[in-house]
Amino acid sequence: MASQRAVRLSLKKPTHAVCVVGVETFVDVRSDVPKGAKTFRVSGTSGVHIFIVYDPTRVTVPTDKDHWPLDTNVDLTVSVDTASKALDDLKVKVSYFGQSEDHALGCSELYLTGVDISLDVDTARKGKAKRSQGDKKTWRWGPAGYGAILLVNCDRDDLRSRGLDLENSQLTSLEDLKDMSPMVLTCDGPDKLFDNHKLVLNVPFSDSKRVGVFCARGGNSLSHYKQVLGPQHLSYEVERQPGEQKINFYVEGLTFPNADFSGLVSLSVSLVDVGTLPEVPIFTDTVAFRMAPWIMTPNTQPPLELYVCSVIDAHGTNEKFLKDMSDLVSKAKCKLIICPWVENRNDRWIQDEMEFGYVEAPHKSFPVVFDSPRNRGLKEFSYNRILGPDFGYVTQEIPFAGASGLDSFGNLDVSPPVTVGGKEYPLGRILIGSSFPKTGGRRMAKVLRDFLQAQQVQAPVELYSDWLSVGHVDEFLTFVPTSDQKGFRLLLASPRACLKLFQEKKEEGHGKAVQFDGLEEKVKRSINELLADRSLRSDSLYVQKCIDWNREVLKRELGLTERDIVDIPQLFYLRGPHAEAFFPDMVNMVVLGKYLGIPKPYGPIINGRCCLEEKVRSLLEPLGLHCTFIDDYLSYHKLLGEIHCGTNVRRQPFSFKWWHMVP
Repeated sequence: MASQRAVRLSLKKPTHAVCVVGVETFVDVRSDVPKGAKTFRVSGTSGVHIFIVYDPTRVTVPTDKDHWPLDTNVDLTVSVDTASKALDDLKVKVSYFGQSEDHALGCSELYLTGVDISLDVDTARKGKAKRSQGDKKTWRWGPAGYGAILLVNCDRDDLRSRGLDLENSQLTSLEDLKDMSPMVLTCDGPDKLFDNHKLVLNVPFSDSKRVGVFCARGGNSLSHYKQVLGPQHLSYEVERQPGEQKINFYVEGLTFPNADFSGLVSLSVSLVDVGTLPEVPIFTDTVAFRMAPWIMTPNTQPPLELYVCSVIDAHGTNEKFLKDMSDLVSKAKCKLIICPWVENRNDRWIQDEMEFGYVEAPHKSFPVVFDSPRNRGLKEFSYNRILGPDFGYVTQEIPFAGASGLDSFGNLDVSPPVTVGGKEYPLGRILIGSSFPKTGGRRMAKVLRDFLQAQQVQAPVELYSDWLSVGHVDEFLTFVPTSDQKGFRLLLASPRACLKLFQEKKEEGHGKAVQFDGLEEKVKRSINELLADRSLRSDSLYVQKCIDWNREVLKRELGLTERDIVDIPQLFYLRGPHAEAFFPDMVNMVVLGKYLGIPKPYGPIINGRCCLEEKVRSLLEPLGLHCTFIDDYLSYHKLLGEIHCGTNVRRQPFSFKWWHMVP
């Protein structure tokens, strides 16, 4: 609400004032008083609330509680609780008295016109704009918090239009209104009052590029909805019709939180007296919104859609791989979406191209695809094929130098919900790969890191991934859901576990069993040969140190214990300063609920079974998971990627409401 307004009384003529419902007006009873006056008495017509405000330590309350001293420690305020039916239909009379209180020395008259002005939004986060008597200018996090929420209007509800809905200053679809937050202006009062008063909506200049406001005049025609505030409109003189008591507006977000934008915006309405020069606002009501953040979903959320590319290369098509993916999604009861060759231009790395997330407000939620800046063959796919009605799109372009390999979204993951030292992260924490701290090297671009950090609800953690040739976190970690109380496990690639397994098999008499059995394209190597390869052992133990460093960071930042981590056997070798997987990287899997699509490792066959597959089954199947090993050797592994790199999953949003947390 506005600060308390002051009205000065006169003995010579009546004073006229506008009194906004629910707002106390200060009445100056001391500036113009009869000579010899010592006390005053106040009376008012029905509908006027009169308050005597005084300092009890300095003022003695009159015995009749009627004649108050004309003292600087005594003030008069008035308020009204309903709008007037006519101008000046409310009256306050102040009578002044000298030593004798029998006869008034003079009196002043104040004629009031009550007007009900209020700008209201969904402060209570119930999905509807309702009248609020609380603090509408402040936004609070937490289960007891309050404050309205905006969705960034980044979908495209009318497929005939171009661009995102937020780029249009004209409404292109009535469905688009559902993506906006309601706002109601109450403007009840005598029509004649508005002959010399006007209502003006305002957006601060700093917020004007963040928010758009449409005025609704009812009806089913797009012409009934006009954008009145936005990047080109900082203020709007409300077109109030005679007798109109409420006017509806719809508010859209235009930008996500970012390094230069906290996510908070405000709008205000002012009642302006046009009979004065300059024109003076006599009342202002302000509301605050927070832009809904973009939220990632971890592997523990149920799958909805799996995306994969159809490609052709020197080894033929990946038709068998697509068939395996189809079988897997059938088990998981989700949908398979294949991006054809003509749309991916033989770019198979769909995980690197985009990341699925969502936005949510109390009244609406929809998925939003985050398009990475890598801009290869799949560059246009998410914009051209995924953006649509109730499916939003966002990207962050990297200026000047362009994107590096670490800006691909195989280098972007998110943990399940965790608690760390009493601090809850109910939406998990984002994980990104980077260079080793305090050293030079590859790092995700600052514009991407800033964007992820600015969302606030999934506080990012930087890991060390620059030791890898490709450099992505999905090459050494993933999360899987479990049916126990913990609800998930962190899987880490482990050269130590692989060397231990091979040593055990050698001691059991299986040293001649060969790695890459069944692969014509790869030279077979026995367990004995692998264990005797000093270079391979040295490389793998170096990699183990890199993973162990990350292991400690993950335990510390995600509040994990060793019981929450499963070591997946894996060997690596160094090509120059960077590491690559020696055989298909089993951690780089696709997770569809309890069904896992794991790269087939082509491990040594012992008693008719791959010992690497059997080890992984023994680790994961007791957790309620089902392991399916899929051949990705030619189509993905030889090109330095695996199943996770070549797939992408859209998942169910969290049931937890982000505004209930405290970042």
